[in-house]
Amino acid sequence: MKCKCGKEFEPIKRNGIIVSRLCISCIIEKSRANKKKEWNKEKKKIKESLKTKSDYLNELQKVFNTFVRIRDKDKPCISCGRRLLGKYDAGHYFSVGAYPNLRFNELNVHGQCVHCNRDLHGNISEYSINLPKRIEIANFEKLKQERNNASHLTIEEVKELIVVYKKKIKELNENN
Repeated sequence: MKCKCGKEFEPIKRNGIIVSRLCISCIIEKSRANKKKEWNKEKKKIKESLKTKSDYLNELQKVFNTFVRIRDKDKPCISCGRRLLGKYDAGHYFSVGAYPNLRFNELNVHGQCVHCNRDLHGNISEYSINLPKRIEIANFEKLKQERNNASHLTIEEVKELIVVYKKKIKELNENN
């Protein structure tokens, strides 16, 4: 009999019934592949169980920033108004340090060139002019009110937000 790898072999039989149509080397290779798959699944579960809230927040921050960059890719820098080309940041109007509750607020975070965000520390004066125009005055006032609301996300809420923003990224990519 010929194996699918092309080798001639004697099939394995039990009680006169062929139990394997693969040669021994293919059976061993298949077994190794299955064990590797099982180990990778187990390793993924172990890594997931060892994650801290900080790890989940960092993951959410990356996913959220990606969402903002895709959402704002055809918009100008929120601070200087120049076209966003190449690498640009997801800049926060109200800083994460002072207002952690607004860290993942879509109204608070916008595409911003690296120069304005990092070198000019957000270029707040221009941001102050451009933000109300971009998000509308009512939303800007709502954002200013929300900055005083304390909010602490649980690990489950953070995990949920990761799923939400991954879905939003997928939808934005499908529409572009």
